[in-house]
Amino acid sequence: MLAHGDGTLPDREHVLRRWKAWESGESTPGGRYQALIAKTFGTTRYAIFPAPHRPDETADGGMETLEILTRLQRSDVDVATLDALRITVDRLCAEYSYRPAEQLLIEGREWLGRVAELQQRRLTLAQHQEILVMAGWLALLVGCVEHDLGRSHAAESTRRAALSLGVEAGHGEIQGWAHEMRAWFALTSGDFRGVIEAARAGRVVAGTTSVTAQLAAQEAKAWARMGDRRQVELALDRGREIRDALPYPDNVAHHFVVDPAKFDFYAMDVYRIIGVDSVAESLAQEILHSGFAERAPMRVAEAKITLGVVAARTGELEAAVEHGQRAIGDGARRSIPSLHLAADELAAELRARYPEERSSREYLDRVQELRTEPG
Repeated sequence: MLAHGDGTLPDREHVLRRWKAWESGESTPGGRYQALIAKTFGTTRYAIFPAPHRPDETADGGMETLEILTRLQRSDVDVATLDALRITVDRLCAEYSYRPAEQLLIEGREWLGRVAELQQRRLTLAQHQEILVMAGWLALLVGCVEHDLGRSHAAESTRRAALSLGVEAGHGEIQGWAHEMRAWFALTSGDFRGVIEAARAGRVVAGTTSVTAQLAAQEAKAWARMGDRRQVELALDRGREIRDALPYPDNVAHHFVVDPAKFDFYAMDVYRIIGVDSVAESLAQEILHSGFAERAPMRVAEAKITLGVVAARTGELEAAVEHGQRAIGDGARRSIPSLHLAADELAAELRARYPEERSSREYLDRVQELRTEPG
């Protein structure tokens, strides 16, 4: 307890008023009270109240330690604001799979700008870190949409910004997703060794998190296209083990969450490439008949192409072309680089097996037209 010089105790209101004045920087407790306050918190007086400085000690214009600590303890951003921002970021990430890319890009950039403005406000250290994390998720989302629209240079710049935010916030999962984006970009550009290097870099920083399972799936995709079945199975097994070790996600619609169905979507691509058609077809059918299909048009498109590839390999030309045409033509929401990659695989099958068939040539022409369409 804090006592007056005569041994009596000050009343509660007096103590509260003096304490608030100290916290706001209006005054500093006297030496006796400094010692009592420090003892209350189990430390020494000068750990909380630095000794007065001489005039030449702050010639550089720096603040005293007490003033710095006091400023760090203050914030003009309330809890409700951060809660609302967190909900908005989650909503945008959940809308990735179906919302028109241009709309999502505009709103994502707007919110990223608002988050940047918040960093100029007075924040506690915890709030500063939380805002960095939310900015990181938004940057990841914006970079993904930019890549979907075929804006590769902008997407790479945004990806690097997200990685930097993840490093600054000490957030391994954001860093892992930035590396996963690098793997995805490399995959769609044909740099399969780059995919493997990015996946390995992501594993180092991400730990056992959702992104680690997707990194394994991306690595499996690359090994499949390089023809290494052994490495494909190792990568898929690693991804499944990680996914099984994690709890089932609260929000499977969130783009930066990997639930079992999403992992199976990646596995479908792998089995299609290595020619395990029965498994690829089964996984594609699961995607098309899932309750989530209507809110995942990009998954649906690649599932239809998978069925097209399987049909082409079994001599069903018309079915193959029909699946392919629907995949290319259906839906406004699509990832142009990923759709090109899958559509080209069906085109290669048709070109090799049915080079002279009219329906085959029509599909090949449609794939060529796809390359000239704006994102």
